[in-house]
Amino acid sequence: MSWISALADLQQKGEACVLVTIIEERGSTPRNAGSKMVVTAERIFETIGGGHLEYKAMEMAREMLASRSQDTRLERFSLGASLGQCCGGATVLLFEPMGQPQAQIAVFGAGHVGRALVPLLASLPCKVRWIDSRENEFPEHIPAGVEKIVNDEVVDEVENMPPGSYYIVMTHNHQLDLELTAAILKRGDFAYYGLIGSKTKRVKFEHRLRERGFEDTLMARMRCPMGLAEVKGKLPVEIAVSIAGEVIATYNASFGQDVKKGESSVAKLLPASRRS
Repeated sequence: MSWISALADLQQKGEACVLVTIIEERGSTPRNAGSKMVVTAERIFETIGGGHLEYKAMEMAREMLASRSQDTRLERFSLGASLGQCCGGATVLLFEPMGQPQAQIAVFGAGHVGRALVPLLASLPCKVRWIDSRENEFPEHIPAGVEKIVNDEVVDEVENMPPGSYYIVMTHNHQLDLELTAAILKRGDFAYYGLIGSKTKRVKFEHRLRERGFEDTLMARMRCPMGLAEVKGKLPVEIAVSIAGEVIATYNASFGQDVKKGESSVAKLLPASRRS
């Protein structure tokens, strides 16, 4: 597959990658300026000449993917003994992150709030996995960038998320909510965990989780009730906007941005009649 076809395919799937381009060549080099390679977490498409140069470029690109870097990067390589290549020239490579989602989110529950929330999340720089055991609860149209997952064993899906993921639990069953909570807390590597419910629900869950050996410091990272307190209302869309706002604030903070941007983004998500 050509690099341009690979980019189009990866963008369609919402999969992050880094485009590596030779932008300068001096002396003898294995490939000419303009040669490109697409690097994902598991695959490469096209080549910039092979050998140790290509290996180092792949390594750097995957470090950028792992850190979710959004910044372009220039690197100069001398193709001598240090890279084990005998060309003797020099190459400058440009690394460009493409389609890197800032947050990977698992939404458990396709009820009223889930159906209001997921389209909001899909409009953000996020990759969303929408999970429920009930096929008929999902709407006919699933937003672009959202993966619908129907699984009778909903809790098993917790293991399928990468480290640093966001989890939002709002299922139809309190016991299922509890089992999901236990699985997410047991992983402990989440960037955000929100559980729908009241303060009373939180107290009950914390009591039952302590009986299972979970520490208070870990449970303190759970957001329940979740959502921005400033966004009032009980309608599904109002609750969804509140939750989306908290997600925005969390990933803006995680990526060194101003949390106030998250607050302004929340305002944009609100229907015009509710912004005042």
